[in-house]
Amino acid sequence: MQQLTHAALERPVKSPTVDRLLDAPLDDLLAEFGVAVRVLDCDRAFTGGAAVREDGSLLFVKPAGRPAVEWELMARALLGKALRVPLPELPEAYQLTEM
Repeated sequence: MQQLTHAALERPVKSPTVDRLLDAPLDDLLAEFGVAVRVLDCDRAFTGGAAVREDGSLLFVKPAGRPAVEWELMARALLGKALRVPLPELPEAYQLTEM
């Protein structure tokens, strides 16, 4: 497994496999990688976002009132992108944009 450094923990973190990112309970994955989640009222077109904080930890933005299945999809995609784990393409209606 590829090793990444999780700056917030100041220790190497093993990159998860594609299967783990797709199959493990989302709450377990978010806890394992120290991801904070904030729920915000957002524009209907916004399906989620991620930011890397100054300490290297991850913050995910979960839009309020969106379907749970959509959040599962987007949170896993965001985590895969942040950890550099190549996941299958998102459905056509969704995309990840790096800023």
